[in-house]
Amino acid sequence: MTTEILVVLGLLGLAVILFVWEKISPDLTAMIILALLLLTGIIKLEDGLSGFSNQATVTVGAMFILSAALKKTGAVSALGLLSARLFKTNFWLGLSAVMILVSVLSAFINNTPIVAIFIPILLSAGLKSGHSPSRLLMPLSFASIFGGSCTLIGTSTNILVSSVAVEQGQAPLTMFEFAPMGLIFLGVGITYMLLFGVRMIPDRACCNELLDKYSMNQYLTDIQLLQNSPSIGQKIPQSVLVSNLEIDILEVLRDGRRLLRPIPEITLEAEDTLRVRCDIQKIGLLQETDGIRIISHTSLSDRDFSDENLILVEAIIAPNSVLEGKTIKTSRFRNRFNANALAVRHRGQLYNLGFRDMPLSAGDAVLLELRIEHYDELKQDQNFVILAEIEVAKGVRRRSLPVLAVIAAVVASAGLGLLPVTVSAIIGCLVLILFRLISIDDALASVEWSVLFLLAGMIPLGTALQQTGAAALIADSLVKLLSAYGPVAVVAIIYFLTSTLTGVMSNNATAVLMAPIAITAATTLGVSPKPFLMAVAFAASASFMTPIGYQTNTMIYGVGQYRFFDFVRVGGPLNLLFWLLASLFIPIIYPF
Repeated sequence: MTTEILVVLGLLGLAVILFVWEKISPDLTAMIILALLLLTGIIKLEDGLSGFSNQATVTVGAMFILSAALKKTGAVSALGLLSARLFKTNFWLGLSAVMILVSVLSAFINNTPIVAIFIPILLSAGLKSGHSPSRLLMPLSFASIFGGSCTLIGTSTNILVSSVAVEQGQAPLTMFEFAPMGLIFLGVGITYMLLFGVRMIPDRACCNELLDKYSMNQYLTDIQLLQNSPSIGQKIPQSVLVSNLEIDILEVLRDGRRLLRPIPEITLEAEDTLRVRCDIQKIGLLQETDGIRIISHTSLSDRDFSDENLILVEAIIAPNSVLEGKTIKTSRFRNRFNANALAVRHRGQLYNLGFRDMPLSAGDAVLLELRIEHYDELKQDQNFVILAEIEVAKGVRRRSLPVLAVIAAVVASAGLGLLPVTVSAIIGCLVLILFRLISIDDALASVEWSVLFLLAGMIPLGTALQQTGAAALIADSLVKLLSAYGPVAVVAIIYFLTSTLTGVMSNNATAVLMAPIAITAATTLGVSPKPFLMAVAFAASASFMTPIGYQTNTMIYGVGQYRFFDFVRVGGPLNLLFWLLASLFIPIIYPF
């Protein structure tokens, strides 16, 4: 074993640790690994920068723009609302229609915006039909994964595996080459969810009132300042209430009207009513404080927070949000987004207090209070998915047909082999921009740059694995261990290893790491690499047993009020089922 191999394996181990640790964002981890590869001289500068010009990176970026253009037309929302009406007729009919629709859409456009659109639609449908969101959102996420595995552009991992194959001298994977195995997964996956999966999901009833949903009443109370209060004449940050009792003042009402000035700028006056957030112990201290009268509330409702100026909103922190890894305090949340965070649902736990210094993650659900004038601005913010009623703008058909035509042309030209998928995707984006079907600003804003930097940083690590012989060393070990059982066993193990890794780290990073090993294993066995690459591609996407292995699972984690073990209970058997199907059918569909 050479020094270069030892260094590369060490960097591989470091990458896995950092991805699993999650204290550093995945894109930053990729850049750290890239920098170390260059510093140690393992790869040349041109190889280190090749990830930025790689066809997978470019194609994935273009697909973000195509997906955003379709999302902006409202066509997906219109289809979603139409299918959601079936819940009024029959729950299982409605769920089947939604899963099939989401699967079809996810085969051709990025599934993250699809899930973002369908979350509020299904929350509304669930409330109207009396069904818990927890029983709707997990099938939604899983269906988007099923559909994405059916085509080359359905998920970034398929594009990435195809790109790695080309770099290693193999033929590119074609648009519909994934379809035979993908459709088997799709049919079995939907059947499993309808017969077994949904019934295993805990029925966590959702409340119409956001304050009830976030259990806010036991932490909120209204107090009134009396004439002898020492806080009179003081600005809120300097008042005794904040400095001594450390309570959080959310609102100030004066003469029955809410003061709309920023809280730090308000000077307190006698008879002001303050809405404060604190625990039971602090409420006891408030009762003993001179100059304060506690106003009795049997229960606060959403109406107590909402009027013609203010509104309560539930939002999900979107994947690749700038808030990932930051806290409410360090991100200067209130100033940046013009909204006050009242509670956070993080990793299956509800936090009403003490969350301002807690690092936020994608998928966290946040209860926000904001002025109505800032609502539209928040809805457009790429950092959030707002859980509100979906409205479909007029003229959807007029605007959606040209966009659908462009996407169909991209798929057709790539599927028929007229143009490489990268070229057709770039041309499609240019057509959308030139014909003003999407603005250049919206196109740039739609690109999830952190995903592109992740790809650009990890692709050189895959190159290093191949060039140094580290991939050959790992592959040889696998082949020696399983040589007595033939190539079918190696395919099964590669699928299993990929599936296990993608449950705890980025699916794209997993694909980059495993694809060179898969190709080398095939070369060592003297067989076609295609079944091995397909095992990596399907396994890297089919992540069901954790909420962090795939972006759509992360998105539904908080708002669905799931716990980590919910995914293990429902997704674990599905992961096992897909592994058995892949081990059986991949060698048949993609022969050695």
